[in-house]
Amino acid sequence: MTWDFDRNRPIYLQIGEEICRRIVRGDLPPGARTPSVRELAAELRVNPNTVQRAYQELERNGVLFARRGQGSFVREDPALVGRLRQQIAAAAARRYWTEVAALGMSPEEARRLIAGVIHDDKSSLR
Repeated sequence: MTWDFDRNRPIYLQIGEEICRRIVRGDLPPGARTPSVRELAAELRVNPNTVQRAYQELERNGVLFARRGQGSFVREDPALVGRLRQQIAAAAARRYWTEVAALGMSPEEARRLIAGVIHDDKSSLR
């Protein structure tokens, strides 16, 4: 797997966000063990300290928990996936709004644009 990191944002945050996306998609279900710090660092070609910092942030935020000598695991919290889904979607909405507002679009124009995109996607599924 290849990751294209955004040079304008800390890598550890981007790693944490990807772990959260994997949890929401079901690739890392509740109770699942995450890749070891060394495994993920080698895969991403980053310093293990960067991965360790991402894992620590996820632990601090209640997404992961550590078992001494066994690694990090996805917290078994029934509300976790819904909470992460909302956070990821809200961040995407903020990025969208920032972009279209910078183009001078009004909130109503932005709503119409996104409604059109949704409609087009639904039409292509038929």
